[in-house]
Amino acid sequence: MRLAINLLLWLLVLALMVGALLYTQQRRILFPAPDDYPQAAPAGFRLVHTQTGDGLRLSAFYRPAEAGKKTILFFHGNGDNLLGAIEATRGPAAAGHGLLLAEYRGYAGNVGAPSEEGLYRDGDAAMRWLAGEGVAPKDIVIVGNSIGSGPATEMAVRHRVAALILVSGMSDLPSVVRGQLPFIPRLLVRDRFDNAAKLPRVAPPVFLMHGDADTLVRPDNLDRLHTARPDAMVERVAGAGHELAYTAPAQAILTRWVDSLP
Repeated sequence: MRLAINLLLWLLVLALMVGALLYTQQRRILFPAPDDYPQAAPAGFRLVHTQTGDGLRLSAFYRPAEAGKKTILFFHGNGDNLLGAIEATRGPAAAGHGLLLAEYRGYAGNVGAPSEEGLYRDGDAAMRWLAGEGVAPKDIVIVGNSIGSGPATEMAVRHRVAALILVSGMSDLPSVVRGQLPFIPRLLVRDRFDNAAKLPRVAPPVFLMHGDADTLVRPDNLDRLHTARPDAMVERVAGAGHELAYTAPAQAILTRWVDSLP
């Protein structure tokens, strides 16, 4: 009996140690900023800097919109950076839409460490920068890919923009984590990014696009987002995985929808 009790105690201690490790180190896993990133703006863009409310200076790439076109504020995924953001927005760029490719704290040489609240501050900084350039919220379409759907949705709640587009978007981060690692309790996931709870408070039109073969942010996330926002336009792309945002067909769909906005 004593041996069994000691074993249970050791297992409990081990579980607590693993739980503490997961809780304290998870942001290193959730925000794996790539080491390779552009040192200068590519052709057609200029390097700009936004200023966050907590005093961070963050890099971003910007290209102005052609006359009568929208400006897209783009938030990339957790394992991406400005290089991927350029690839994911080639379609709307070719159509003449403006782009502000926002970068996060802790990414691409930026100072700071990423977190949910931090990414929201980074998003607010991007919106303030666009306001300083004279771009009105009514001319801004916010696009979030993967974990970028978190700051994108929060910005669409805080600012009355033209539209919100979520590509491979999460319903909430704990659901995505549990979909990959079902043994991890939801309470251990520090950052929530509860997009489904926020979508009913988003005033502008919402467009949800997801690949039905996405094994990272599974399509049931799309179902929960649509349930939260029944009037959203939904595009479920057959055979597409989590790389959806970088494909030419998806960018063509997104661009056509942006072009249809008043």
